[in-house]
Amino acid sequence: MQESGEMYLESIYVLTKKHGHVRSIDICEYMGYSKPSISRAMGLLKASEHILVDKDGYITLTESGREVAERIYERHTLLSRMLMNLGVSEETAAEDACKMEHILSDETFEAIKRHMEDLKS
Repeated sequence: MQESGEMYLESIYVLTKKHGHVRSIDICEYMGYSKPSISRAMGLLKASEHILVDKDGYITLTESGREVAERIYERHTLLSRMLMNLGVSEETAAEDACKMEHILSDETFEAIKRHMEDLKS
């Protein structure tokens, strides 16, 4: 999956956790993208069976969509926390984590995750 698809799924996941329901307009406001951009992306995610859209326009993640979203969200939160622990501001850490979360290999992310867990104990 491309980075943009991962970002949309992560946004749906975050908004669902925050509000319990999500519509395209919520994603527009959250991501700062235009309605046509969101509409096109939702069409692609629906076609790839990562989301479902009901008759009222409410969007839910399918099992595969949730798996991708949870993976990206975990990466984002862990990388943000790691960068803040290094002294990076919360805003910069979140921005940098958003870039990093999509390019790290699973091997590298798991090593960072283990390291962060070791620091806790």
